[in-house]
Amino acid sequence: MHLNIILAGVGGQGILTIASVINHAAIQKGLHVRQAEVHGMSQRGGAVQSHLRISARKIYSDLISRGTSHLILSVEPLEALRYLPYLSPKGKVVTATDPIVNMPGYPDLEAIFAELHRTDKPVLVSAAEHARQAGNIRTSNMVMLGAAAPYTGITPADLESGIEKLFVRKGADIVEMNIRAFRKGLELSKHQASDT
Repeated sequence: MHLNIILAGVGGQGILTIASVINHAAIQKGLHVRQAEVHGMSQRGGAVQSHLRISARKIYSDLISRGTSHLILSVEPLEALRYLPYLSPKGKVVTATDPIVNMPGYPDLEAIFAELHRTDKPVLVSAAEHARQAGNIRTSNMVMLGAAAPYTGITPADLESGIEKLFVRKGADIVEMNIRAFRKGLELSKHQASDT
């Protein structure tokens, strides 16, 4: 197994939480993990991205080269578009459709989606709506992790175990809410895949 994942979003959307869950799950399976993060004024809603590399063999570099990412998991549509040059020809894009308009001249959403559709069947998710259904809009990142789960090379059960380990100190209700959000995303992804 060898997987390159780019996680993208803006400050406060829980990118590093997604990375932590994947890391927990991968390490529990005895896989090697390397991670590099870039925080661009994340406190003020600036871009945040993480390069996450997972492999059965030792990994020597934290960074993902352009054209070699197997998965772009984004919690903001413009941020998904920003990292398309990193996507491998057979890579997958999974992104939230909820924009964070944090700059003048934010591009037209339809134009963003048109570009994303030039990739191989992107998975587009209304994360905020499904997070509300799970119990809290702050679980949008877990909805997105669920939607991306089929493309991570890690089983949903192992990812759920990672969620539990990460949130256990916050109590059983928080763990359950995040797992519920994860499962909503997973179900959406499976449904989209069966429609194509």
